[in-house]
Amino acid sequence: MVDESNAGPVAPAVVADAEVKAPTVKKPSSSRPQKAPPEPAQPKMPAAKRRGYTEQERSEKLGLIETQVSEGNTLKEAIKSAGISEQTYYHWKGAAKPAAQKDIERTRALSAGDELAELVQLEEENQRLRKQLAEKLRTENAELRRRLGLD
Repeated sequence: MVDESNAGPVAPAVVADAEVKAPTVKKPSSSRPQKAPPEPAQPKMPAAKRRGYTEQERSEKLGLIETQVSEGNTLKEAIKSAGISEQTYYHWKGAAKPAAQKDIERTRALSAGDELAELVQLEEENQRLRKQLAEKLRTENAELRRRLGLD
């Protein structure tokens, strides 16, 4: 059996629906469950404040580390006991090298007596070289006069 109530024209109804469609308003979404309120902030440890060390403090810490290592402690333990990071240690050590080389040169400096002896020796060598130069110029001058027939 065929239901005759559904037998009507279908196409005009679809066209009517297309013309009648109006923009629909979006339904408001249901509210999301709220996040749990943040717990009261616990007092955090303040970040380590950057501290500048003087050259003297740096050299003292480097010396302390060297003595601890020579006594048998590991380098890491010595650095930690000095209160600096490994990176800081190597940075300071690299910067201290040129200064250490200057200190070595200063210690190599001759004492006053040695400086005087060296000065006397240099003056004697200077006199000897001047005499050699004068003798060479005399012989060349004499050779040139002989060639030109001025003698």
